Amino acid sequence: MEAYLDNSATTPLCAEAAEAMQDAVGRFWGNPSSLHRPGLEAERLLARCRADVAASLHCGPGEVTFTSGGTESNNLALFGAAAALRRRGRRIVTSAVEHSSIAESAAELQSRGYDVAYLGVDGQGRVSEQELLRLVTGDTILVSLMAVNNEVGTLQPIDAVRRALRRANAPALVHCDAVQAYGKLPVNPQRLGVDLLTVSSHKIHGPKGAGALYVRKGVRISPILFGGSQEQKLRPGTEAMPAIAGFAAAARAIPDLQQSLQYATTLRDRLVLALSTMEGVKLNSPPDALPYLTNISLPGLQSETMLNFLSERGVYVSPGSACAKGKKSRVLRAMGLPEADIAGALRISLSRYTTWEEIDAFLFALNEARMTLARK
Repeated sequence: MEAYLDNSATTPLCAEAAEAMQDAVGRFWGNPSSLHRPGLEAERLLARCRADVAASLHCGPGEVTFTSGGTESNNLALFGAAAALRRRGRRIVTSAVEHSSIAESAAELQSRGYDVAYLGVDGQGRVSEQELLRLVTGDTILVSLMAVNNEVGTLQPIDAVRRALRRANAPALVHCDAVQAYGKLPVNPQRLGVDLLTVSSHKIHGPKGAGALYVRKGVRISPILFGGSQEQKLRPGTEAMPAIAGFAAAARAIPDLQQSLQYATTLRDRLVLALSTMEGVKLNSPPDALPYLTNISLPGLQSETMLNFLSERGVYVSPGSACAKGKKSRVLRAMGLPEADIAGALRISLSRYTTWEEIDAFLFALNEARMTLARK
């Protein structure tokens, strides 16, 4: 049987999202900005979709800006906040293990004269609250910290950011990339104490091409695109209604988070227990990582070689972030792992649809790979 265990890269489309997309294509094809009947019908659908996504985030519909996905939302958050607050300071604080859309945006802002400070991580991929307190200064205008690491599943101390800002009396906005947490853990921006928060459709069994940026009521950031009044002028351009409709349907279809988390935990525990009996397999994810995501290493074997071997047997995992396109993991490097461990890393990521049979298929194929490739 096939075993798809790369859900942190993307998830299969749920039936609810597919149906909503087909309905949007067939019935709500008008431009939501047009004033005739087809346009007004599309506008009403857009409003319903915004309300559904807002409900999943426990926020107001006016706080949801639709984008094309997590990467655009992260870019809008960083560049938009930096531009809006540039007269109040130049320091931006983020971590060394953020998604590439944060890391590369921060590097670009640094090239434009902003002072970017990077939080290191420990061997479990977690930032230190003490270092956070040290790096956040009075001229800090933005702190961006992910909720869950996309390669090893480490949960970051988002609640510590506000304490650091209060201590430094900094004017900073707080941004959280919650792409890997959304649909798996409770995501409530107000309780997290963040001003900006990123989510993505295709990580919750919705379509690619849709995402959202939560912008807390009263917070102002600058647009990075121009040419229309859509999305409160933060994201101009005709809304991609089929993708947004699918996104909203997937948000409505998110099941009970506690039950899903318990199920994922039982799958992860079975996986980790079996891996612990395999000689030469090292676990990179911390024990308290998000159970949907497990990172391992097989030192002495190459990730690409193992991926090809597993793929030929219908088992699909990844070496790390899909956006890295095979490059060695800077997350594992920041965690201090040896080069051999980084070169032989695999990420196994689950969804609510993952089965026991898929876990067993992976374990069987991995053991076969370990025994076969080690002899070559």
